Amino acid sequence: MTVIKYSQAIRDAIAEEMRIDQNVFVMGQDVETMGGVFGCTKGILEEFGHDRIRNTPISEAVIIGAGVGGALTGTRMLVEMQYVDFILHAMDQTINQAAKVRYMTGGKATVPLIIRAQQGSGRGNGAQHSQNLEALFCHMPGLKVVMPSTPYDAKGLLKTAVRDNNPVLFFEHKVLYNTKGEVPDTDYTIPFGKADIKRSGKDVTVIATSWMVLKALEAAEILEKQGIDAEIIDPRTLVPLDKETIINSVKKTGRAVIVHEAHEVCGIGAEIAFIIMELAIDWLDAPVKRVTSAQAPIPYSSKLEKLTIPSVDRIIDAVKEVMYIK
Repeated sequence: MTVIKYSQAIRDAIAEEMRIDQNVFVMGQDVETMGGVFGCTKGILEEFGHDRIRNTPISEAVIIGAGVGGALTGTRMLVEMQYVDFILHAMDQTINQAAKVRYMTGGKATVPLIIRAQQGSGRGNGAQHSQNLEALFCHMPGLKVVMPSTPYDAKGLLKTAVRDNNPVLFFEHKVLYNTKGEVPDTDYTIPFGKADIKRSGKDVTVIATSWMVLKALEAAEILEKQGIDAEIIDPRTLVPLDKETIINSVKKTGRAVIVHEAHEVCGIGAEIAFIIMELAIDWLDAPVKRVTSAQAPIPYSSKLEKLTIPSVDRIIDAVKEVMYIK
């Protein structure tokens, strides 16, 4: 095992898959020498050349449109969006084309396309560069949605995505790029649809995604000192979603708190909460609680941004609420 940054895990996964399969191709804005806006492809040009990695115009419709075309003609396309917010310029290519081609051709055509997109707040990037849009794509059949929270998960899940024959939305959080964690030195993959129990506990289940996993773990350490044992579950992939692990945990603890950075209305937390109500209502000792960002654009001001997104204190308060502790 080697301790590396989240960004390095992304870069290593891409390079390793390019060595394994000569049909893997990388494309996006400034991905060659600059390595993309967060440096995740830096150094890949020197090894693989312009035939395998290519800068693009500033046009998300072109980037994803070309990605769909390349995937349909036998290339495993890894395309990068500088920010997830910009993918809205290519919704037709993503939702009407990539997501539907395999179904509409009866499986004769496949779309091995990975759209890497950086999302989330925490850096003062303002309302148009700080969104979390995973729920939009979870709604659309034909797309897989991945949200890794650790370097280990980022590398293993990205390698799985590259080998998948379906379009994958791979959402990386900007704040996580400099976080570090242990990653195996040998080749490995992580299957989609398998949640990870980041921390075992018996009193309450906290289901968290992406950066919020780290905040949930921090909250759990504080709660432990107060006599509350929280179990932290990271779904890792939202489509497919590991319902079994979530439900088994809720049946054990009798309480559930869902934490995600996206807005509350129609967020993935609503879907998970309803699944719990459908499959585990008889085991619940309290209503399911959600901790999300406020239903407002993310402010540029760092102080206002912190008030808008979930905090460790808000997670602690939510856990105490379902525990009926004042």
